[in-house]
Amino acid sequence: MKILETKYMGLRLKNPIIAGSCGLTSTVEGIKKLADSGVSAVVLKSVFEEEIIKEHEDTLKNDLGAFENNMEFLDYFDYQLKDNVLGKMASLIEEAKKVIDIPIIGSLNCATSGEWFSYARQLEKAGVDALELNVFKLPFDVEMEAGEQERLYLSIIEKVKQYVQIPVAVKIAPYSSNLAALVKKMDDAGADAITMFNRFYNVDFDIMTDEVKAGNPYSSEQDYYNTLRWVSIMSGKLTCDLSASTGIHSAETAIKMLMAGAATVQVVSKLYKDGVGSVAGILKNIELWMDKRGYVSIDEFRGSVHHEPKENSERFERVQFMRYFSDHYPHQIL
Repeated sequence: MKILETKYMGLRLKNPIIAGSCGLTSTVEGIKKLADSGVSAVVLKSVFEEEIIKEHEDTLKNDLGAFENNMEFLDYFDYQLKDNVLGKMASLIEEAKKVIDIPIIGSLNCATSGEWFSYARQLEKAGVDALELNVFKLPFDVEMEAGEQERLYLSIIEKVKQYVQIPVAVKIAPYSSNLAALVKKMDDAGADAITMFNRFYNVDFDIMTDEVKAGNPYSSEQDYYNTLRWVSIMSGKLTCDLSASTGIHSAETAIKMLMAGAATVQVVSKLYKDGVGSVAGILKNIELWMDKRGYVSIDEFRGSVHHEPKENSERFERVQFMRYFSDHYPHQIL
């Protein structure tokens, strides 16, 4: 019998496959299906502060009537709207806890630093087993120094950790002036795990209508390489756990992430493309591979092929194509 159990942020998980934050984790029915499919934990659909702000603005614009200039009422309304959103989330968590026996991880994506703390505490009170903070904000401000953005991220982690007792993961983007240093600082700031990486809304253009539209929302099977590189590089250098995300569509890719040092892998696009039932196939194929290699538990091979600064580091650090092509096609002129 193969032991697929793993430990993530102190949580005991029956296997390393986590359902990442998405629409499939936004209802009790969806969460129950995922749990039945074999995932070891679910990350709830994110609470986006922008959505609450937009709902607030739309209501102010259309529905308040005589109360539109009543500042005392507006303060109450702002509080009540947030309370309603978080109340619905609390009900979802409470109902889901009745029908599943796997950990539920809350997800937050806030636009302003002050709201992270109150939302985090509310989700903890609602019963989530851990939190995942989605802290990335696209650095489009040409006047902002990289250090200023990093300080914002670190202050959010430190403050949230002061407000809650449950484990806190941070989901990050692969974009930073020095990603390795930033991840280490997040670890030092108290993050219990780092999720690598976010998948963002992709912008595309319609060249016939000049309209801006959404690009493909799903990852492909070839999108895992950057995550694999960075999980490999950071493995062994942190006290916190690593969770691999983006491009995990198969047992083979999941195994690679575990070999690189990830504690867990998060799947989303695979669930949409092939259905939640595809999780069982991934788990079965991990077991078959372990049997062929003679492994009994995941811990036996986790981190077996990660970055070693003094040995073979060039495999992970080199980013140019020149050496690859010169080694494989020595007679071609580049």
